[in-house]
Amino acid sequence: MAADDGGGTGLPAGLEAAWGLRERPAKGPKRGLSVDRIVATGIAVADAEGIDAVSMGRVAKELGVSTMSLYRYVAAKDELYVLMQDAATGPPPPRPASADGWRAGLEWWARAQRAVFRRNLWLLRIPISSPPATPNGLAWMEQGLQVLDGCGLDEGRKISVMMLVGGYVRNEVSLMSGLDAAMRAEGLTPDAVMRRYERTVDALTSAHPERFPALRRLLATGVLGEADAEDTEFEFGLARVLDGVAVLVGGPGSGG
Repeated sequence: MAADDGGGTGLPAGLEAAWGLRERPAKGPKRGLSVDRIVATGIAVADAEGIDAVSMGRVAKELGVSTMSLYRYVAAKDELYVLMQDAATGPPPPRPASADGWRAGLEWWARAQRAVFRRNLWLLRIPISSPPATPNGLAWMEQGLQVLDGCGLDEGRKISVMMLVGGYVRNEVSLMSGLDAAMRAEGLTPDAVMRRYERTVDALTSAHPERFPALRRLLATGVLGEADAEDTEFEFGLARVLDGVAVLVGGPGSGG
């Protein structure tokens, strides 16, 4: 985000254009070249090969233009990343009637974000260098604040809760997608991976049970060799995070 102490948005030109605050270039060096096409091409490369494959040069090559011609529309690769992120994320879906109340609303908000990340895993590789400032980024922020409306927390605490829940979602998707990629690379099912892990832990701890009494008790139950259903860990963790928020709110489900 550009520095701006003069009361402006502080955004680069490309992001101001995304907000409609300045006109996009009307004519380019090649017919049909536009910010939307550049962003769409960057997303196509990221979908196919990951975010590390996206560069101004690579996007220009895909479009059949010179790299310098892109800078009329997008000032730098970092700006392209932000525009790609906004386009791939899209606006939040309408809040369903079933997501009434702060807890059900946050569950819906978290699951909706998780779905976006799982469709576009490369989003997790884009560094977070500033708070949300794109149209869709602020739309998701707005939805989160609306979900927490009336919960009794002050506005600062609401932001903290949104960061907590959003961070949990990012971490869970990042962890599970990494494990899933490793399993796919080896051609193994989750059950096979867990059984192999159980055998490994057993072999490593059996010779010194006095050093690993808790692990030996766990192994004796057999649960370490069983893979959970796909969403079990996510739902368990989300529920525990929201249990903590409930204590902060002091409403139903707070336990006290």
